[in-house]
Amino acid sequence: MLITLAILLSLTVAIAGCILAPRIRERRVVFDATPDRPVPFGLKMAWLAIRTRDTARVLDVLGLVNPRPCNWNSGIGSVYDDHLGENHIFVSPPVDEWTFVVGLALPYPVGPRFVDKCTPLLLELGRQFPDVQYFFSYPLIDFFAWARVRDGNLVRAFAISEEGAIWNKGKITPEERGLGLKLFELRGVRGRKGDAGGEIILYPTEEHVLRLASRWSLDPTRLEAAPVPAGLGYIGAAPAKWNPELMRKTA
Repeated sequence: MLITLAILLSLTVAIAGCILAPRIRERRVVFDATPDRPVPFGLKMAWLAIRTRDTARVLDVLGLVNPRPCNWNSGIGSVYDDHLGENHIFVSPPVDEWTFVVGLALPYPVGPRFVDKCTPLLLELGRQFPDVQYFFSYPLIDFFAWARVRDGNLVRAFAISEEGAIWNKGKITPEERGLGLKLFELRGVRGRKGDAGGEIILYPTEEHVLRLASRWSLDPTRLEAAPVPAGLGYIGAAPAKWNPELMRKTA
């Protein structure tokens, strides 16, 4: 699963990346630092929605490598680009009371054989900000995830792939139930002839992830309508500690 996901993430070339990618001059990437208005994102993407207007503080907690000022157009284009998107993260200027952290280089849940890099990041951010939300949507391999930390506590975390649910913590939230997102478990039927046993899962779609984001915070595909002035965010490389890592075998 991890190998498949990594390959597909590296091969993703969104239309936005072709149109919005930053200029390259003499092998040096030039990120545009001219303030502009929000650019939508969310399709085939991972992002954090953090309840704060303090972009610099978010940047400090994330620990991105070599962060530089960058506008929306250049930042979103970079994280969708087939080369830059492999390891770059865009931290947006605030939209209303939310700051977005966008990029496929964010940690993602990959199952029990790997070190969990996602939960520690969310909890670290949750110690600094009152509401931290995580979303990941990659329909090509049926990979969808969402999580929420409120007041420092992980209240919900869920991820599902073509192999089934790989991350399921906390109770299903009212917003999930309102969208019909449910995980049913058949109890006491595993040994009965004719029963599949195990879990019956209603698989989510990219639309579910975006609608859940709109109920928890903001739908990132509709940001162009947000009544906010032009602004600047930051772009930087993801720290090495976010890279996937196999669990070490103990004697």
